[in-house]
Amino acid sequence: MSRPGRDDSPDRLYTLTGGRSGTDPAFRFDLVTLVIAECLPAPGMQSEHAAILRMCDRPTALVEIAADLRLPVNTTKILLSDLLTAGRVSVRHPRAAALPDPQILEQVLVGLRKL
Repeated sequence: MSRPGRDDSPDRLYTLTGGRSGTDPAFRFDLVTLVIAECLPAPGMQSEHAAILRMCDRPTALVEIAADLRLPVNTTKILLSDLLTAGRVSVRHPRAAALPDPQILEQVLVGLRKL
């Protein structure tokens, strides 16, 4: 069974991204980065860009967008960076989880070992 995005012609992906293989380092996209459309698709817009704007009328995770478009995640990141640069989408990064105090973890470990 083939996986989505794996059977796509490399030429097609090259065309979608304009030959780019990565995003600007200033754009940090995680798989769970939420994307929100800031406008409706414009006439003449690349079909994948328009599809992203339509599906992001509510916050949508990057990985969901890639799955719906049946594109590799890296290709989807490049398309999102285009939209972000143009101001057509905004992104929200997940909050970093606060790690518990190491001393508390050590006490829990000691307690577990005593069991």
